[in-house]
Amino acid sequence: MLLTLTDVEVAYGAVTALRGVSLEVAEGEIVTLLGANGAGKTTTLRTISGLLRPRAGEVRLDGCSLSTIPAHDLVARGVSHVPEGRRVFPSMSVRENLLMGAYRDRRHARADLDRVLALFPRLGERIGQAGGTLSGGEQQMLAIGRALMSRPRLVLLDEPSMGLAPMIVRTIFEVIAEINRNGVAVLLVEQNATSALRIARRGYVLETGRVVLADTAAGLLADDRVRQAYLGEDVTTAPPDTTAPPDTTAPPDTTTHAPSS
Repeated sequence: MLLTLTDVEVAYGAVTALRGVSLEVAEGEIVTLLGANGAGKTTTLRTISGLLRPRAGEVRLDGCSLSTIPAHDLVARGVSHVPEGRRVFPSMSVRENLLMGAYRDRRHARADLDRVLALFPRLGERIGQAGGTLSGGEQQMLAIGRALMSRPRLVLLDEPSMGLAPMIVRTIFEVIAEINRNGVAVLLVEQNATSALRIARRGYVLETGRVVLADTAAGLLADDRVRQAYLGEDVTTAPPDTTAPPDTTAPPDTTTHAPSS
């Protein structure tokens, strides 16, 4: 297993954010984390990438504990984190932002830059433009592209579609699927549950810092709790029962009704 979290607890001071979270991500699969705001999804990603340290439990990559590994050293181990809000360098050009993703190893920077620009042609059109002047969708492309410059085995994506137009959202999810087809595992936090589950293999649902559901993506799509809470479907109204025979004991209604005006 590429990534394993076992009974992870994380606290912000006296406030416990994660309560015994356990999950797995295998080589080359997409796993999605679903949950309402404040459920602990971002905290989970920040704990995996070393920005937060668990109070209890363990995070393992390739079976090795990450408890003492500094966050910046995880990049060399194949973990890239695309945070919520993109966090591009606003005064640096698109090229400079992308090359920052390869700061640990520049040997393949030229080839990796070409690969990212092939995934995101729009970035190539704006290669000399300052990151802060890009649209929200373009900044999200830039943040993902920067993460790919380190040749990761696992990409942590936090709300990549937030605030984006539907056409850009489709592009982002197509790129996530393409990244995965190239062998990169993805742990995806996403409010757009339908789109996330359509490309994921498995998923977990977090509520108040606990994993309350874990299933295949197809299983979660079919689960009434997920459909009602995260897919916006009303599953509370049961369809009429058409199996019972009609009641023929009552006489037909022979009342004459006046035509409506």
